Amino acid sequence: QAEMVWLASDEDREGEAISWHLYEVLGLTPEKSKRIVFHEITKEAITNAIKTPREIDINLVNAQQARRVLDRIVGFKLSPVLWKKVKPSLSAGRVQSVAVRLIVEREREIQAFQPEAAYRVVATFMVPDADDNMTEMKAELGTRFKTKEEAEAFLQSCKTATFTIEEVQTKPGTKSPAPPFTTSTLQQEAARKLGFSVSQTMTIAQRLYESGQITYMRTDSTNLSGLCLGASKKLIMESMGERYHQMRNFKTKAKGAQEAHEAIRPTYMDRQSIDAPSAERRLYELIWKRTIASQMAEAQFEKTIATISMSGSPYIFTATGEVLVFDGFLRVYRASADEEGEGQKGLLPPLHRDQPLQYSEVQAIERYTQGPSRYNEGSLVKKLEELGIGRPSTYAPTISTIQNRDYVIKEDTPSQERTINVLKLKNGKVTDKMTSETYGSEKASLKPTDIGTVVNDFLIQYFPQVLDYNFTASIEKEF
Repeated sequence: QAEMVWLASDEDREGEAISWHLYEVLGLTPEKSKRIVFHEITKEAITNAIKTPREIDINLVNAQQARRVLDRIVGFKLSPVLWKKVKPSLSAGRVQSVAVRLIVEREREIQAFQPEAAYRVVATFMVPDADDNMTEMKAELGTRFKTKEEAEAFLQSCKTATFTIEEVQTKPGTKSPAPPFTTSTLQQEAARKLGFSVSQTMTIAQRLYESGQITYMRTDSTNLSGLCLGASKKLIMESMGERYHQMRNFKTKAKGAQEAHEAIRPTYMDRQSIDAPSAERRLYELIWKRTIASQMAEAQFEKTIATISMSGSPYIFTATGEVLVFDGFLRVYRASADEEGEGQKGLLPPLHRDQPLQYSEVQAIERYTQGPSRYNEGSLVKKLEELGIGRPSTYAPTISTIQNRDYVIKEDTPSQERTINVLKLKNGKVTDKMTSETYGSEKASLKPTDIGTVVNDFLIQYFPQVLDYNFTASIEKEF
């Protein structure tokens, strides 16, 4: 009976199909209906949408229908085969079966991996600092020794050698902030930093969106609106000063990104925190920091590399130091990939060319090569996105499904212990002792179950084209 019906579903394929279905079922006409879209629940966004209505985009609708039919052909045709040949109540699907395949293949790589040992040599030199007090400086040998005999022979040769600084290089370095969050990067970062599962992150983000705190949380775009760029600039200038601001527009790198939305960001940039339950507040603050950091200046470092030669030997030691000259965006936000590394290396003492050095000790420690690590929910999302498999809205349900079907379990891997050999040259004597190290502990890693492995192998054997990584990705492109 209404004079005008406003269709305001999402701007992606599914949203367009929902509008089209409503249009058909309600028997609407072009005169009686308008299609509008907005990505945040704010007065400005909604009034703006109402001013600029459009028609239903039939291409998006057709792409959604095609996808739905394909998913049914794959799911409805393969699942009964599994019921007959493997066991009842299993399921196969265009995205979930490929996700299981990734996990099964990674597990096989881990089982097949043979760690190799090599000796890593680190020397500690005593060097005068700026106030002429003696301070320690560690330097690593550029070569690793395969056998204990080689490592021992090298330490013996260090006894009589003289060490000299060959050259000292100082290079400026910069680091740029990460782009604002998309669905997949938010899921990865919340998994690493807050320990949230992928579906938990999406549930909390949904609540933040519904209460008008953040923009739409299913997106593959790293774009920010002019409004957000302006608000961020004002905030950075006022709270930190002009030096900290640097406007950036990011281009989306994900394969097959629909770019229907903005990046995930706070609706009001001046709200650093919100009054909400702990999980919602923590996720909101993560989003705020990432967004504001993306509009900040790069961090500046000074990196010093000292090359140390030893007499009568071609081997070279290297000492590196790094000092933060200007913190830039790091004042607000550090992406977790940085934190997993070495962190900040300290400053080296003042050094000059041809300076002779005195060693206090040289250690050769047996180190093993590290095998591939298992996926966790965050790194699996990253891999699926890299391969162009699935959409932002499918990551969470896919990862839940493969766990609910018992194809994959999520559990902590306990650490194991192994003995390692340490050779040490100190006060002219080489000592040899055994010590132990722990390795291989993983938190909330995804492992295939026996049934997951059986189903995966069966599908790969008889339906290789459906489980091909490129099949799913190229279909997404065609849509």
